[in-house]
Formats: sequence, structure tokens, C-alpha cells
Amino acid sequence: MPDVDEYAPGYFCWIELSTNDDGGAKKFYSSLFGWSVKEVPIPGGVYNMMQIRDRTVAAIMQNAQAPVAWLSYVSTDSVDESANNVKKLGGNLIVPPMDAMEAGRFAVFTDPQGAALALWQGRNTKGLGVTGETGALAWVELATRDTAAAKNFYTSLFGWTTKTSQDSSMEYTEWHIGERGIGGMFQIRPDMGNFPPCWLPYFMVDDVDASAKKAESLGGKVHMGPTDIPNVGRFATLSDPQGAMFYTFKPKM
Repeated sequence: MPDVDEYAPGYFCWIELSTNDDGGAKKFYSSLFGWSVKEVPIPGGVYNMMQIRDRTVAAIMQNAQAPVAWLSYVSTDSVDESANNVKKLGGNLIVPPMDAMEAGRFAVFTDPQGAALALWQGRNTKGLGVTGETGALAWVELATRDTAAAKNFYTSLFGWTTKTSQDSSMEYTEWHIGERGIGGMFQIRPDMGNFPPCWLPYFMVDDVDASAKKAESLGGKVHMGPTDIPNVGRFATLSDPQGAMFYTFKPKM
């Protein structure tokens, strides 16, 4: 089982849903992925740790001040230093560095194209306890209108390297730490309309087609797929009943 207890700098370490209906979101994702819920009291409300085997795979929180969306966090040794570098590289701080009680320190920013991402410096909470298995985070992907600018921004900010491939339909870039791929990026095409620059998570499932049908039965929406990625796996683009978008994915065995 891919349990995780520590995160080196530059790795995606946390995933959090801000929603206008945390009760509805908890019901949807628990039914879709088999998550259980651990409610943690925080000032002004509850922070919902979504779990598999008593280990956190995601978090859900009620937040009327934020867009209904998934937010991914990247581990860093210093949130304050990384936040300063965000500004130097042309990004914008949405939430300046602050403490999340004893759990750690965080900040939220948008890159120069407007995609939101967060920084995390863990103390008592290092990050997700499970990744890369059924029901857990498998990949995080950037949709952007300027891949060249995004490469410059993120490689400078996190020290990532890139690997780009081309097929008949699109160019795709993988983000790497050493030899390990940690996420991806693609260019938003004109035929995608108003698809916004964003980072979206992939959650691993045993059956992409079945999970897409189940998501629809639970009030979600299928936007694309299920679709095969040659030599990689199968995925679908979905949104929950409140409108937060995400992917489901099954790797090719």
C-alpha cells in the first residue's frame, strides 16, 4: 500500500476542496470513492479529513469566500521564501503565508496565467497519508494558455524539470523531480472555450466507466470521456454536484 509519511520539497502533498455545500460534497465523494470522514474542529467551522484506512486522502471544507474548486498543495521547506519567489516570478499571492494552527504553514497563489496553487510547510501534518492507490490522488495537472511561460515559472519556483511529448492531437508536458513524474501540463485549445487556467487532480479508480456512471447517478456531471490515453491508461473529466472539476484515472496495467 502506498502510505506516505513525509514529503520532500516540490512534491504535491495535499488536496483540498472548497465548496458551498460540504455536507453534499462529503456524501458525493464518500459514495464515489469509498472515503470515510474525520471531522476536525477549526475556528469558525469544521475541517473534514476524507480518509481510507484511517489515513487522509483529501480534505473538504465549507468556504463561501472561495471558488468551488479543488486546490492542490506543494511541499516546501519555507512557505515565506517560496511566497516571496512567487511574487518575484510574476505570480500573485491570494492568501499570504500564515499558520494553520499546529498543522503547518501555508500560502495560496496564482501563477501569471491565473491558475491557483498552494504552498505547504508541514509541522504536525506533513501531508496526505495515502497516494497512488484506488480512491486516492494519482496525478495533478495544469491547464494553461501559455505552456512556455508556465514552464519558466514552475521550474524556477520549485526546481522541477520537464519532459514534453507530442502525439497526433496535442503536446503534453510532464513535471519531474529527478526521474519521477509528479504531474502534467497541457495547452488550453481554442475549441475548449472558456476552460480556465487551473490545476486539477486525478483520483485513481478501478473502473473509469463505472465510476463515471456512478458520479452521474450521484448528481455529478461527465464532461469528457471515459477516454483511453495510449500506453498510459483511461480517464474521465467530471464535476461534482456543486461544480468542482476533477479527473478519474485507471493506469494501464
